[in-house]
Amino acid sequence: MKTIENNKVKEKLYIEKLENGLTVMILPRKNVRKKYIICGPNFGSIDNNFIIPGEKESIKIPDGVAHFLEHKMFEQKSGINSLDTLTAIGVNANAYTTNDHTAYLYEATDNFYDALDEYMNYIQNPYYTDENVEKEKGIIAQEIKMYEDYPEWQVYLNAIKCMYKNFPIRLDIAGTVESISGITKEMLYKCYDNFYTPANMAMVICGDFEPEKILEEIKKRITIKENKELPKRIYPNEPEEIAQKDIEVNMNLSNPIFAIRD
Repeated sequence: MKTIENNKVKEKLYIEKLENGLTVMILPRKNVRKKYIICGPNFGSIDNNFIIPGEKESIKIPDGVAHFLEHKMFEQKSGINSLDTLTAIGVNANAYTTNDHTAYLYEATDNFYDALDEYMNYIQNPYYTDENVEKEKGIIAQEIKMYEDYPEWQVYLNAIKCMYKNFPIRLDIAGTVESISGITKEMLYKCYDNFYTPANMAMVICGDFEPEKILEEIKKRITIKENKELPKRIYPNEPEEIAQKDIEVNMNLSNPIFAIRD
């Protein structure tokens, strides 16, 4: 394994790129009880226009697909939610989506390897149906509406909208109620199959591990072996000048809040 050592903090990072393209980074911490793992693809809200290898036409997906996909990853064909399974064995698990990546993570003091079985299973085995996709639309729509009433988020998002005219970073990560209504199971599978490939993902593990041993445990649980070519992402041209000077929104606040970007 390749290593990067920092003598000031006395830490060494072990890095291995597996045959299927997955980059695994291990940060050993001796005599620390808590163990932590995070893994995810380079696929976020800005990746809404791309060309799949072997195809000529670009695909434009609705705003919010990456976030929607993250929500659906925990649901299994058995009907069991992996998040519930991990919580039941005392593991703190979560996931999040940003503009440029999605991540799935958990931390544990006990039952780390039991949790790893479930973790690697749900990341590699998505399950989408017409019914569970439609159900999720209502759940995410409520989340979108909740953030519309969250002043700090509105200030941040509107500041970004002032800066960018075309680039999709100006869009809400979760999309809009209207945009997510167009999401289908076929669309989710297409995005998963093309972006949730090992070569487009990275995994970081931290805890009291022997790097070689934990790496072998990861390899045992990997079912996706191929190293696929990645889609070509298409982003719009962005002018150098800002999109607009300011945006003002009236909300029920005791004190005004604002953001300035330069």
